[in-house]
Formats: sequence, C-alpha cells, structure tokens
Amino acid sequence: MNKPKPAKLTRQLGLLALTATGVCSMLGASINVVPFMIQRNVPGIGPYVLPAFAFAAIPALYAAFAYAILASAMPRAGGSYIYASRGLNPYLGFVASFSQWFGLSIVIGVIAYVTVPFIRDVAQGLGWQVLAVALETAMVRVGLALALIWGFVWVNIQGTKTYERTLLPMMFLMFALGAIVIIGGFSFDANDFLMALKEKEGRLFTPIANLNFDWRIFLSAAALLFSSFIGFDSIAQAGGEAKNPAKNLPKAILLAIIGVGSFYFLFAAAVYHTVPWSFVAAEALEKDITAPGLLSYVLPVGLGVAILIGAAIALINDLPAMLLSVSRLMFAWAEDGIFPSFIARVHTKHHTPHVALIVAGIMASIGVLGSHFAGDFFLGIDIMVTSMMVNFLLMCITLLTLPKVNPALAKEIKVVKNRSLQVFIGAMGAALLLGFLGIHTYKDLTTPATAWYFHSTPVWLLVMALASLLFALKWRQLKAKGIDVKKQFEKLPKE
Repeated sequence: MNKPKPAKLTRQLGLLALTATGVCSMLGASINVVPFMIQRNVPGIGPYVLPAFAFAAIPALYAAFAYAILASAMPRAGGSYIYASRGLNPYLGFVASFSQWFGLSIVIGVIAYVTVPFIRDVAQGLGWQVLAVALETAMVRVGLALALIWGFVWVNIQGTKTYERTLLPMMFLMFALGAIVIIGGFSFDANDFLMALKEKEGRLFTPIANLNFDWRIFLSAAALLFSSFIGFDSIAQAGGEAKNPAKNLPKAILLAIIGVGSFYFLFAAAVYHTVPWSFVAAEALEKDITAPGLLSYVLPVGLGVAILIGAAIALINDLPAMLLSVSRLMFAWAEDGIFPSFIARVHTKHHTPHVALIVAGIMASIGVLGSHFAGDFFLGIDIMVTSMMVNFLLMCITLLTLPKVNPALAKEIKVVKNRSLQVFIGAMGAALLLGFLGIHTYKDLTTPATAWYFHSTPVWLLVMALASLLFALKWRQLKAKGIDVKKQFEKLPKE
C-alpha cells in the first residue's frame, strides 16, 4: 500500500495578493506617527522631513531591486534566508534572518498592542465613552491585542484564499481613508490651520520661516525614516506560494515599494502643507502626535473619525502579512534542518505551515506582554530596524557574490540579466546601506539610556550570538548524519 504524499505549500498567491502582502507590511504606525514625531526624535530636522524621506528611499530602492532579482532565481518560502544561504553563506543567511525573525516577531506584538489606543480614539470620536474607558484598562488592552494576533494566526492557517479575502478589502479601505488625509491636507493651508487653532483653543502661533540645514541631522533623520520602507521583503518570504513566481515576485516587490513610497510621501506632504512644521516640532516636544490629531483642527468631526479608522486599519493590516513572513522563515529553516523538522509540517487541508504560524503567534504574544509590562516598546522596533538593515545589506552583497558562489542559480535570474547593472545595484545598495547602518548604530549607542539593555545594538548582538550557537549545533548534527551540507546548500529546497 502506497503511503500518502506529505502535504506541501501550493502556489495560489497572485500578483495582487503578493503586492498587498508587501503594502500591508509597510504601511502601519509609521505613516501616521513617524513623519511627525521625528521632530522630537531628530531635533532640528524642521522643514527637511520630506527631502530626508526621499533620500531614505534611495537605498531602499536598491535593496528592492536586489530582492527582485534574487527572487526571480530562487522563488521559495523563506525569501532572504534562501537567497543568502544559497548565494553567500549558510551561516550568514541564518543568523541575519534569525535576527530579522526575532525582531519582526516581537514587533507584531508591539503593533497589536499599540493598535488598541487607536481603536479607543475611534470610540471617543464616535461618542462611545463607555467603550473608550474600557479600552484603557490593562486587561482589555492586552486581551484585545492577543485576540488580534490569534485571529490572524487562524486566518493564515485557513489558507491563501481566506488570507486574500481578509487582506485585500482592508488594504483598499486603508488607501481610501488615507486619501482623505491627502485631499484634506492639500485643500487647506497654514492660514486655515492657524485660524482653526485660534478658534478651537484660543491659541496664537507664529510659524518659523526658515531653519539652517545640517547634514548630520539630515542623515540621522533619513536613517530613521528608512524604517518606513521595511516590509516589502515579506513578499519574498511567500516565494513558495506565489503563482508564476519568476515574474510576479519581482513585480510585486517593486509595485509595493514604489506604491507605498509615493503614498507615504503624499500623505506626509499633505499634513505639512496644512500644519506648519514649527507647530509640529513644538507639539512633538510636549506630547505624542499623529496625523489624525494634527488635521483634526481643520477637518470636520466625521472626517476626523474616518482618518482615525484608517490609521487603526493600517496598523491591523500589518498583522496577517507579518505573520506570514515570520512563519515562512521558520518553515525554510526547518526544511534545511536548521530548526526542528516538525515546524515544517504543512496542513493537509489548507496547505499552510500551521505549526510555524502557531509558533509565530506565541512569539508575538510575548511581544504584547513585553510591551505591557516594560511600558516601552521602541526597543523592539529599533531591533527590527537594525535586523532589516543588515538583511538588506546582505541581499545586496549576495547579488554581488551569487555568480561565484552558486553559478547554477545565477543563471536562473529572470530579470535584470545584465551583469554590469547587477553589480552596480549591489555595490551602490551595499555602500548606502552600510552608511545608514553606521548612522543608526551610532545614534543608538550615543543616546542616553538607564541601562545597556535599553540600547538595541547590544541586544541585537546577543540575538546574533544565540543564533550562532544554534546554527553551530544544527550544522554539527547535519554533518553527523552524513549529510553533504555543501551540496544541500547549493540547491533550492524541493517544492
């Protein structure tokens, strides 16, 4: 009697679903908070936020091209891990993706936790005070955050069709509600804002006209704004489930980063068109501010609630796409024998890595509890930014080394086949990302903190050390089993 074949991932994600995965991983708190709170985090950036954002897009675009080229040759679950382990070095591929997995897993919990105050603000805007007060309580906030995570774990386990039916409507609604900010921001100007500020709060404010440009401040701001482009790599992690992957993966990566970058730029430009940057800077020093809060001065109450709902949806949208990303990393490690093999199990009915998704849910739940008890969630975000900068850097380096390390896979590249252009993309991306990583690390290490573990760099190094120990143990076990590791890591995992 023949044994039934083990379940495997199936290629059901089309171009739209892949693009949505990247878009929803990128658009979240950053679009509503980072372009404005940067006035506090990088004092003196003033009117140069938009140029800094545009500058931050340059290394992100190089990294996106590197991802797109590598994805066309190696369309498998695990994305960046597969690319680096086959085209650079198995150890570097694992430790870099491990720190990425750790950072993203914790940040999923952070996002779920910070979503609840946005839902509370929506309730307040609608006049539902009892619900708003309930959402302030610790038990309700933590419980709702955990419910969001495990709800989307269930959605992901149910298969790609359920995932698409959940993600796509939220993405379109997020863009539609975000468009209110863009249209509203460009419909008013600074005079309208100053008049509304006087009418509503009796405040008089005199905007500052100019501020001297400082390259050091500008580069620090660009390094921080680079975090807005983190997320498109989730498309690559779904490489094992993409339809026509050689074409759709590169297209989806480039569509996501260009689409989100353009939307993000218009969104921030619209707010700064109405609200003077000097007012944003002054408010940021006193309290946490958001795009909905800033535009509430000039928009009708109903539209203010609508953009709050859009902000909440943008955050919630992060969760299913990021859960997909981290679960596929674990799946790829397990397939290669670097993680326990049971994590690579695939659901017999839904064809999803259900065990990996459950483990991802557990890690994200730890992120929720950590955010609640620590009272500060920015450490997790900083770890993720460091991890992703290193990952993007390795992708650019892999593009340079692939023909020498793995000429057979280099021949499988389907887009940007010109080697001179590949070298240009890889070298420029690596140089710029190395610079951004240096700026980010310097800023982290020189920022005052009450203890060393509140700096993301040493924590990230500890995670890398843990990954190194795990890799060494598993590598030794693979060799002890008589596996030819060199041969194994020259080929792509079987579909």
